[in-house]
Amino acid sequence: MAGADSGGPAAPGEDVKPFTPEKAREIVMSLQQPAVFCNMVGDWPALHWDVKHLSTMLDGKTIQFRIGLKTMDLVPQFETSCSYVKATLEEFLAWSSGQPSCLSGPFSCFKHSKYWAYADYKYIARIFEDKEEVFQDVRWSDFGFPGRGGQESTLWIGSEGANTPCHLDSYGCNLVLQIQGRKRWHLFPPGDTSFLYPTRIPYEESSIFSKVNVANPDLKHFPEFRNTTAHVVTLSPGQVLLVPRHWWHYVESVDPITVSINSWIELDADHEARVEEAITRTLVCALKSAESSNDGDPWLNPTEVEATSHEINLQYLNQAVSAYFKSQKANMSEQAHPSSSGAEQETRASCKRRKRQDSCEPEDCQLLNHEFSSSTLKAEKLQKVPFGPHLIQVLPQSQETSSVGGGAVASDDRDLLHENEGGHFGKLHCTRKQLVMSNDCRMPANQMDSDSSPNASQAALSTNDLLDCLVNPHVIRLVAQLLLERARV
Repeated sequence: MAGADSGGPAAPGEDVKPFTPEKAREIVMSLQQPAVFCNMVGDWPALHWDVKHLSTMLDGKTIQFRIGLKTMDLVPQFETSCSYVKATLEEFLAWSSGQPSCLSGPFSCFKHSKYWAYADYKYIARIFEDKEEVFQDVRWSDFGFPGRGGQESTLWIGSEGANTPCHLDSYGCNLVLQIQGRKRWHLFPPGDTSFLYPTRIPYEESSIFSKVNVANPDLKHFPEFRNTTAHVVTLSPGQVLLVPRHWWHYVESVDPITVSINSWIELDADHEARVEEAITRTLVCALKSAESSNDGDPWLNPTEVEATSHEINLQYLNQAVSAYFKSQKANMSEQAHPSSSGAEQETRASCKRRKRQDSCEPEDCQLLNHEFSSSTLKAEKLQKVPFGPHLIQVLPQSQETSSVGGGAVASDDRDLLHENEGGHFGKLHCTRKQLVMSNDCRMPANQMDSDSSPNASQAALSTNDLLDCLVNPHVIRLVAQLLLERARV
């Protein structure tokens, strides 16, 4: 029974949780399959954070909304192709309900029937910096992360159709609480990476985007997408979704207004991931900054402040390598001298997916407590996943139904703890354009005559084509391993 680990009787007025914090944490840190926690947050004050309540809390403060088209194109709506407005939640509510007052104001240029609006990635610590007491409304301690609350969480407010392009997060795993409305999640395992045509353009630290609009895939240009295994779930208020490390996800609001809160949980593997991200940043910034500034290619995501210099990127790389070796040393020390006190200390939130902030410079990203060490939380500990009414497995859907919204489906309690990251990384997606080689290496490929080209009608390769191969996740992983071996000598 799923609630068998809930412990002793609850205090008067306290909700009975189906899992103890220790058991919930064990599940979060071990499970390699997306799942939905139910009946875990019934007493959280944050469950009352609907848009009207948030509007009162913000008291007229403006926040930035990303504006996108509701029409479904074959190309993902990346953040570089969206419009942006600053507005209050009162103005957002009026616009989303179609009130005539919106003929003027920040949303006046965007007809509600044609556009969606999304206030995404809003750090609660920032927007409520003058109301720190609200941080306690979010209680990730119930999932075994003591001290983690609103200050380590992010707020999302959207209208119907608002979406996040398909991507994976390089760092951590993800816990997502749905508060108002419903959101549909399309999730793909790490082994599907090559089928999703990964790209780092637009560039954003710790986000690897897919070239495929998974809600309306262009199978002519991306035929390998047929081989993906989509896991689709519609998340309802009061439910918490676990997104395991490196699972791809496309998220869309399906109700008129949605509100959710998430927190990225740091993992020991993030140290090596930061080295990979530092290598990627160095290569992308070097090659894209060398291009003409007049080519009109918005390669830097709006969430990145600027293209950092090569010197700064090398400094960041060296700091990431240093942090990696420090974590390795700490892990070995922990294994040799395990702590007898058993006391747990929560770390600060990781620099997650958004631009680096003043309080989160590279040296600050050297965190991760020994409590997150894979040596102390092996998948084997969770011998049988306690799926049931309180922990619902997100099952794969057939390709025919993967684009249709569906609820989470209870599992048959199969053991899903085996890491799947090695799956299909071996194939690089450089096949759409063949590499043109000239006998005269000084001659640009686009100046070669038709007889020397295997395909006279093919387009010249671009910097983005080169980067798609050069910073492919599989390639970067190999480069990081080689670099760490060199640094170890």
